[in-house]
Amino acid sequence: MHTIRLLETAAEMEQLEELQRQVWPGSETDILPAHLLVTLAHNGGLVLGAYAGEKMVGLLVGFVGLYDVPDGPRPKHCSHELGVLPEARDSGVGFALKRAQWQIVRQQGLDRVTWTYDPLLSRNGHLNIARLGAVCQTYLREIYGEMRDGLNAGLASDRFQIDWWVNTKRVERRLGSQPRPALTLADFQAAEAQSLYPVDSTGTFIRPPENLAAPGGDLLLAEIPTDFLQLKTADFELARAWRFFSRELFETCFSAGYLITDFIFDKSSDRPRSFYVLAHGEATL
Repeated sequence: MHTIRLLETAAEMEQLEELQRQVWPGSETDILPAHLLVTLAHNGGLVLGAYAGEKMVGLLVGFVGLYDVPDGPRPKHCSHELGVLPEARDSGVGFALKRAQWQIVRQQGLDRVTWTYDPLLSRNGHLNIARLGAVCQTYLREIYGEMRDGLNAGLASDRFQIDWWVNTKRVERRLGSQPRPALTLADFQAAEAQSLYPVDSTGTFIRPPENLAAPGGDLLLAEIPTDFLQLKTADFELARAWRFFSRELFETCFSAGYLITDFIFDKSSDRPRSFYVLAHGEATL
């Protein structure tokens, strides 16, 4: 069981500095310094720590920002960092941090939270889309420029920007006391979701297709590698191929009116498989 705490003191922020170094090793310039974290915490921002006993094992940092609508700017919460120590991943820490954020942001009177993540990281896709109920229709190319930390170095820093509408029934059904059961690949196949493309699965890692057909239909499935970080370590050129293919894929689908509404982690076959679910039209929200 993990404890989530609001962080406010300089001593706590120094702990959080060190935790960032362990989560994103290799680039000191990417570490948020303690003095900035203190300033955020005391000026409408949100700095959370997840603890196993007295050890900090996870962090979340966010702040209030603005976005434009036709009648002028509106406030939102921008979620900047979510990180968990490697040994604590897949234990519910990330979900617990986001659930605490959900509760606090609603108390602040905000209804929208945005953040970015690498679309090829299936663990993040499963958390953000399937478990939290966020949606996505924004693809950002090279948003952070050249990144130097150990997880991101060498690849284009393309990201999804996702929208988390925290007051919707969609989100409440996932974070409430009786969350929605996860839908399976078989559920979507029964709903006649169309696979956008086949992947080559003859080697150790799946390979993207040479060409992408124009998307069509109301409900689409797009397969991605299940462990992109392992793939990147083993075959960097294949990782690059997936980056450029997924860029074409999602930019094409978003421009055609599709948005990502779910994520599937399928264990029914010989190898685990990961899929984004795309639906046409904002009515699916």
